[in-house]
Amino acid sequence: MPARRSFYSSTVGAKLLVAVTGISLVGFLILHLVGNLLMYLGPETFNHYSHKLISNPLVYPAEAGLVALFVVHAWKTIALTLRSAKARPVAYADKHRAGHPSRKTLASSTMIWSGLFLLVFVPLHVRTFKFGAYYDTAEAGVRDLNRLVLEIFSRPGYVAFYVVGMAIMGLHLWHGVSSAFQTMGADTPRFTLAMRRVGWTLALVLAVGFMSIPLWVYFLGGRT
Repeated sequence: MPARRSFYSSTVGAKLLVAVTGISLVGFLILHLVGNLLMYLGPETFNHYSHKLISNPLVYPAEAGLVALFVVHAWKTIALTLRSAKARPVAYADKHRAGHPSRKTLASSTMIWSGLFLLVFVPLHVRTFKFGAYYDTAEAGVRDLNRLVLEIFSRPGYVAFYVVGMAIMGLHLWHGVSSAFQTMGADTPRFTLAMRRVGWTLALVLAVGFMSIPLWVYFLGGRT
């Protein structure tokens, strides 16, 4: 146990934890988007899906696990950033000057800032929808979550906030997914470009998918 604790406290171990928790959270985002897109099939379908989800007794340990993943991911990322800043107080010279092209992108250089934004965005999002107004459907015991979503996304301020949040999430995933694969050893030179494309595709699909719902509600009133 001490050896394991020592490993996960090391830079290599911390990076591995960040990668594993990050990929796990991406898996959740995929499932979450699939569930959210059921709104396009109508209120009854979406409300029954959400009711079955929250009625499942496994939802509480699953939520606890998600919170743990989120906290560990954020904590280890911040710790690695602070450790890196302390070890390298003066930034390295631009690699272009040494004849080596830099692989830095906007996504990679703003990971800590996009991550900190999401650290604030996610709790606010959960509070708005999970703990927001409770409306009953005609069916006893079933929450009309569809009505709450339509109500929230009829507000231009929240729509703008949500769309910006999803754009920042996409930016975070643009670099984060391929970086996680690399840390876990899946990004070998042979598959480097393929892994990057997987990351880029996931980032784009998730960001656009989540953005589509508030835009659809606000501009079309949630009508199919």
